[in-house]
Amino acid sequence: MVSKPFPFVPEGRQAAEKPPAFFLAGDSTTAVQSAGGGGWGSGFLNTTLVNGSTGKNFGHNGATTVSFRAGGDWANVLAAVKDSLPSYQPYVTIQFGHNDQKPAANISLAQYTTNLEQFAKEATDAGAIPIHVTPLSRRNYDTASSPPTIIENLSNVTGATISAAETDAYTYIDLNRASTDYLNEIGPNDAYTYNLNPTDFTHLNDQGSIVFGGLVAELILAAIPSLDAYVSVKPELATALENGVYYWPS
Repeated sequence: MVSKPFPFVPEGRQAAEKPPAFFLAGDSTTAVQSAGGGGWGSGFLNTTLVNGSTGKNFGHNGATTVSFRAGGDWANVLAAVKDSLPSYQPYVTIQFGHNDQKPAANISLAQYTTNLEQFAKEATDAGAIPIHVTPLSRRNYDTASSPPTIIENLSNVTGATISAAETDAYTYIDLNRASTDYLNEIGPNDAYTYNLNPTDFTHLNDQGSIVFGGLVAELILAAIPSLDAYVSVKPELATALENGVYYWPS
């Protein structure tokens, strides 16, 4: 059975009566599928939102917590939040780390943490409920182990993401732990079917987006149960995720 890490949601930051609008801030592991990237965002927005809930994917290939702001993406997220307020309760998911941890980015772990904290504060000030998301696991396995297990090479940014959330008592979901556990359960041969292309062990194809978008939805529902009227995962996918069973969307 795949463990679902206990998500943290602070008291007083629950859902409002309006339907939710989810605005996704992140790198290519959140972004819409394209030749150079693709993550869980499209699957989440297109297959789990019901009863008038909506959203938009602002994920950007190659983004870091620095470039996402410098390039204007974050300003676009905040503008969308403000525009949605008359009709929706906005939520902003914040998932970075894949590119921030690369030496070429020249972003320290402390700076990364501070950048996440600032995103959450500004989202709150704009009227949204921020949700920190630890980075989606890469599908690189240690094949010398038996059975093969995921190489956990995102632990530093995962820990920093949780730290950023806890510093100011913001909600977070541990997608890294949950996705790692699921990938360990299904093994490399099945996991690789979710690759954007055969040699891309980071980005997701359309089917992978549905599976891991569903996992994000399950984690959000565990964190904020009052969203259950607006976020729904197909029962067969929910069961597969819960039991660590391979799932290929039809």
